[in-house]
Amino acid sequence: MAITAIFVVAAVVPLLASAPPLKPATTDEIIAVAVDRDDRMTVPVHIGKDGPYDFLVDTGSERTVLARDIALRLGLTAAGSATLVGIAGSETVDLVEVDEINLGRRSFYDLTAPLIEGHNIGADGILGIDSLQEQRVLLDFDKKHMLIGDAASLGGNRGFEIVVQARRRSGQLIMTNALIDGVRTDIVVDTGSDTSIGNRALQRALARRSKSETTRLVSVTGQSISADVGIARTFKLESLTINNTAIAFADTVAFEKLGLAKRPALLLGMNQLRLFHRVAIDFATRRVLFDMPLSAMISQR
Repeated sequence: MAITAIFVVAAVVPLLASAPPLKPATTDEIIAVAVDRDDRMTVPVHIGKDGPYDFLVDTGSERTVLARDIALRLGLTAAGSATLVGIAGSETVDLVEVDEINLGRRSFYDLTAPLIEGHNIGADGILGIDSLQEQRVLLDFDKKHMLIGDAASLGGNRGFEIVVQARRRSGQLIMTNALIDGVRTDIVVDTGSDTSIGNRALQRALARRSKSETTRLVSVTGQSISADVGIARTFKLESLTINNTAIAFADTVAFEKLGLAKRPALLLGMNQLRLFHRVAIDFATRRVLFDMPLSAMISQR
């Protein structure tokens, strides 16, 4: 029987200019995190002096995105259009000029933000990696907060059992030494997706090892795409092993945009990330760090 549940996915990859300048900050800070209806993380963001607005934290998105109704309410200036690439395909979207976005004590200036319908996002906007570069983002699931700062100010690597060196492509951090049921797989941490999504190359490599059923993935653009759902028996990363991982396999152009279409690759979603006490994504040093709980689902060799 086919699985009919719809996964809401926010792994968007807009094709836009380079990241805006970051106003220096001397200390790290705690940003209060809320959890939206799809078990994703949102943070309070001010647009100039207006707000706060709830923005989805999406490490799978290259760019910061704004809900159309918020842009109309603020009277933001139109800045043409661009192609936005999401899980379910490409779409032409309107752009607006955003003079200033504030996240806690950090400010980002002169953004050109794509517009998406707010009801599709499920939030007022998406905070992408253009607003997180050269920082460490620490997601603490036990305390339900997010910290942003440099590695030293956030306690360094203390308490993290797994530290994975990643490579950077299109601003994303890609972990290259994972094994899914013995298949070497590239991994991108995607906090904007509530499920883990594999490409067809990974599905083909696992075809003889797992059975799959059918569902649909819904992108923040409102588009949808068919996907096969399977279970990987083991997901190994360094000395970490996760058992019985659900994966949705889809033909999505998002993998092509990241250069990950031809070899097995996975967007690691919140369903797996929430198995940990903490996850740190360090864009400055190109490292991803995991603080492991004492759980039967996760074991160390």
